Amino acid sequence: MIHQYKNNGYNIVLDVNSGAVHVVDDVCYDLIAALDNACCSDKNDILNAGKTMLERLAGSYAEAELLEALAEIAGLAEEGRLFTGDAYEDYIQEVTKRKTVVKALCLHIAHDCNLACKYCFAEEGEYHGRRALMSSEVGKKAIDFLIANSGSRRNLEVDFFGGEPLMNWQVVKDIVAYGREREKHYNKHFRFTLTTNGVLLNDEVQDFVNAEMDNIVISLDGRKEVNDHMRPFRNGRGSYDLIVPRFRKLAESRNQERYYIRGTFTKNNRDFAEDVVHLSDLGFKQISVEPVVGEESDPYALQMEDLPQVFAEYDKLAKFIIKKEKAGDGFNFFHFMIDLEGGPCAAKRLSGCGSGTEYLAVTPWGDFYPCHQFVGQEEFLMGNVDDGITKSEIAEEFRGCNVYTKDKCRDCFAKFYCSGGCMANAYNFHGSIYEAYDVGCEMQKKRVECAIMIKAALAD
Repeated sequence: MIHQYKNNGYNIVLDVNSGAVHVVDDVCYDLIAALDNACCSDKNDILNAGKTMLERLAGSYAEAELLEALAEIAGLAEEGRLFTGDAYEDYIQEVTKRKTVVKALCLHIAHDCNLACKYCFAEEGEYHGRRALMSSEVGKKAIDFLIANSGSRRNLEVDFFGGEPLMNWQVVKDIVAYGREREKHYNKHFRFTLTTNGVLLNDEVQDFVNAEMDNIVISLDGRKEVNDHMRPFRNGRGSYDLIVPRFRKLAESRNQERYYIRGTFTKNNRDFAEDVVHLSDLGFKQISVEPVVGEESDPYALQMEDLPQVFAEYDKLAKFIIKKEKAGDGFNFFHFMIDLEGGPCAAKRLSGCGSGTEYLAVTPWGDFYPCHQFVGQEEFLMGNVDDGITKSEIAEEFRGCNVYTKDKCRDCFAKFYCSGGCMANAYNFHGSIYEAYDVGCEMQKKRVECAIMIKAALAD
């Protein structure tokens, strides 16, 4: 499978199955397109089709140019870097049959929040249910479950999530202490993460997370007017002025590493590149500003008609990132981070985040769900910290979900980068985890194109 596109003056050819990326001149670009349309699959096909292609393009390019390009293309095909076959579809059967172990938990420390964000999928922390705080007892049982179900895996991940986790701060500290005690006895290592809106962030919290947390996710949407419109307190007052100084101090205390500014853009700020620029101007080096996911009836939701402007913003942002990087003042933008040489293992590329199998969410009262976005949807209740997984069929359903069981993914060039996309979004929009969230897919494809172009530009 070949994917070709032009961006920022570059002619880019992606060989989807091998992952090889080629930046080519016009003659190679047009010749590859012609050969792809002719369904060439190897060197012999290319050479056999070459005569016809040369005649077809003779009016646009000199014969010598075409012959040279044809030889180069045939050589790349012989090296397995162009027109390669799909080596993964047969392998997917092994992936779905493999025994998986739990490696990560999302602990819903607080089903409560001190902000009233307008796009919150968690209903200000209630998750279709009731406000509640996790007890230390439930948290410790969750840690024991993770250890018992992690097999030989040593590194385990625990994310303190909400609502707002700092509203239950003592329990966070209790669970971390318990995890540190238990890891010594079982040859495990816990990587703790905290996601916070920053309202309760102070020096004591900062010192603790710097000592114990491998990562911290801090929520800020960008410019003051954008953030305060969507992330106010319940009395309507904005949160920007309170949290920004605290976030800047925290980022500096972590040497601008092991954290993310996590923002959301909506229909209200389709010019979100300006928000990323603003966050960069504030000095943040780890930035993630992601598209909102909302019902079509939500006034802030992104629709198909918004995509041209969204795409233009991604192009604008990509050029800004290149400029900053070349000036020695670069930053990481999460959705443009792509590894073209290594990257995730094949199983991860095919099956995604591991929700429902390797990754589970735990409610304040100890119930298990496939991930934080399924919490409160009773059809996905998998078990609890006392009884373990009682509905293994849910895990089997999630284990069987991959890029080859989703019709929309099979022929998509981005499938090995997004791994089929978010299963919760697919279910919420189409009623099946085997579907795909269409608006999100289009944005994902654009981000992959921009990310590859940035790599080309920085290597130029």
